[in-house]
Amino acid sequence: MEPYVDSLKGRRALVTGGNSGIGLATAEAMLRRGMRVVITGRDRARGEEAEAKLRSFGNAWFIQADADDEIAIRASVDKAVELLGGIDALVNNAGVGLIASMLSTPVAQFDRLLHINLRAPLAYVQAAHPHLIERQGGVVNVASDAALRPEQAIGAYSVSKAALVTMSRLLALDLARDGIRCNCVCPGDTIPGMRHFGPLDDPESDGSGDPAEWTMPPLGRRGHAEDVAAAVLFFLGEESSFCSGTELLIDGGLQAGVVG
Repeated sequence: MEPYVDSLKGRRALVTGGNSGIGLATAEAMLRRGMRVVITGRDRARGEEAEAKLRSFGNAWFIQADADDEIAIRASVDKAVELLGGIDALVNNAGVGLIASMLSTPVAQFDRLLHINLRAPLAYVQAAHPHLIERQGGVVNVASDAALRPEQAIGAYSVSKAALVTMSRLLALDLARDGIRCNCVCPGDTIPGMRHFGPLDDPESDGSGDPAEWTMPPLGRRGHAEDVAAAVLFFLGEESSFCSGTELLIDGGLQAGVVG
């Protein structure tokens, strides 16, 4: 029997929005599997703190980059290639939310969500594409359960993530000719909650609320960032080598049906 060889070991990854939450957990899980990782984020202090934590697990670097700035996006990809020697995996995790119905959402705020949650992942894929070709790398976009079942209270966020799911499918078709796979993960409520998910009067605040008040999933526990990270690594590894253009719901069974 051939000895087991981890297909992710030695691979090089760029994780956007990697200084907290799902992004940080994903970067840590990658390092534990022997990958090298660059994370991005807007907040330099938080990013440097995350970098220091991640370096206890392996080779990791932080690059300050605003996902709402296309020039910064391209510069961060170039810098990641310089630090890592290439990019084998791209995880588009950076995102923002807004607690507001569609009718009450100002067009400027709608544009903001589309720029960060939809345009930025496209810009990152386009910038990383030449590097992903070299080793037939993979792309994972972090969407949301709200992409699959629209939520009125966070209407514009639902729209942006639903569009990300559709765009991921189309990118899977475009990238297939180069042997690159593109998939989506769709987390439900996840601890810790998103940092930039507030109401209209404070959209940059953490409005995810107290996890103790979230609806309990049928599996009987809350979701954690590590649950999502495991799904991301599945999509990047050889175990999912025939999966592309698909999405995986990670919500503990909440959307499976009506309980009782």
